[in-house]
Amino acid sequence: MSTYLFTFRAPAGYAPSAGTFDAWATWQSRLGARLKDRGNPAFAAATLGANLADTTLGGYSLIRAGHLDGAVSLARGCPLLPRGGTVEIWELANHDDRFDAWLDTIGDRS
Repeated sequence: MSTYLFTFRAPAGYAPSAGTFDAWATWQSRLGARLKDRGNPAFAAATLGANLADTTLGGYSLIRAGHLDGAVSLARGCPLLPRGGTVEIWELANHDDRFDAWLDTIGDRS
C-alpha cells in the first residue's frame, strides 16, 4: 500500500463557513483507516518560483491507497471541490533508509 499526499488549494477569495470544520471532519471520518495523517490547514504563506495564480495552499493530508486511481477516488469527496478548490494527489516515496545510510557515510549520528 502506498502513501499519497493530498494538497488542498482554495480558490482566490475563499473563506471558511460555519460548517467548514464539520464538512472536513465528516469526509476525513469516512476515509477511516486510509487516513494516515489528517494534516493541518495552512494560513500564512510565501511562494518561491512558479505559482498557481488562482489558488492558495489550504492544507494537506496523507492517505493510504493501493494505487493512484484509488487515491483519486478517495479525493473526490473533498468538501473543497464543490467550492471551486483543487486537490493535488501525489504518490510519495520513502527515502528514510537511504537517508539514514547517507548520514552514516558523513558521520552524522544526531
